[in-house]
Amino acid sequence: MGTRTRPQTARSLGLVPTGLLVLGAIYCLLPVSWVLVSATKSPGELFTLSTFAPGSGFFDNLRQLNAYRDGVFWRWMANTALYAGGGALLSTLVSAASGFALAKYRFRGRNLIFNILIGGILVPSVVLAIPQYLLFAKLGLADTYWAVLLPQILHPYSIYLARVYAGVAIPDSLLEAGRIDGSGEWLLLTRVGLPLMVPGMVTVFLFQFVAIWNNFLLPFIMLGDDGKFPLTVGLYTLLAAGANQPSLYNLIITGALLSIIPLIALFLTMQRYWRTDLSGGAIKG
Repeated sequence: MGTRTRPQTARSLGLVPTGLLVLGAIYCLLPVSWVLVSATKSPGELFTLSTFAPGSGFFDNLRQLNAYRDGVFWRWMANTALYAGGGALLSTLVSAASGFALAKYRFRGRNLIFNILIGGILVPSVVLAIPQYLLFAKLGLADTYWAVLLPQILHPYSIYLARVYAGVAIPDSLLEAGRIDGSGEWLLLTRVGLPLMVPGMVTVFLFQFVAIWNNFLLPFIMLGDDGKFPLTVGLYTLLAAGANQPSLYNLIITGALLSIIPLIALFLTMQRYWRTDLSGGAIKG
């Protein structure tokens, strides 16, 4: 009798975390569903139809968004892709090289550097925004693409992740074998270290890409020319103008929907690296 009740109790207890995960998924997907449905509504339908009833104005919204100020939305999209793609790629390379050095080399001050990085994780980015603007203004780089790209390259949390991953994924014996064969340190990094760190680098790249794609405060402070705006700041200017032009709300919602699509595509494309790493770990185990 006791053996029968235990599996039933375990199943009933297992339903609790499953239910919490379902509630969390609904909580996260509800705003996305609202944006998806609202993007199909015309200006008249947006304020008259029920919240989750689809409308008939999606293609009209797309045409209006494309025509708004000679297609400035697509300029914002291209700027965001440049900031997020370029910044995430540079940050990933810098983080991988720094994490490899911190994990696999012994040198004076290594622990101090690592502790400073840990402290840097605790500093909110909003605290650094104004000092960064003043610094870039003195250098003459304010209101340029570099003002948004350069601050994203050095990211303490990404270096921390790369250091932890390099310490686990790269055996010291493999590096020693390479040195015995005559490989230099640069060759060990590029031919041995980075290939083994690819899953970790993908994680860092995705974190940085999403963070830069969604970043609002830094470009809002750094940029004055709306031709250099990313999507976050560009859609914010549309939202501010929508107070006097309610018809712009449809363009804002449609633009918000389009801004989500590249992130979804990126995650679906790069998730195979995680599956490969998990399969490799299972085989090794």
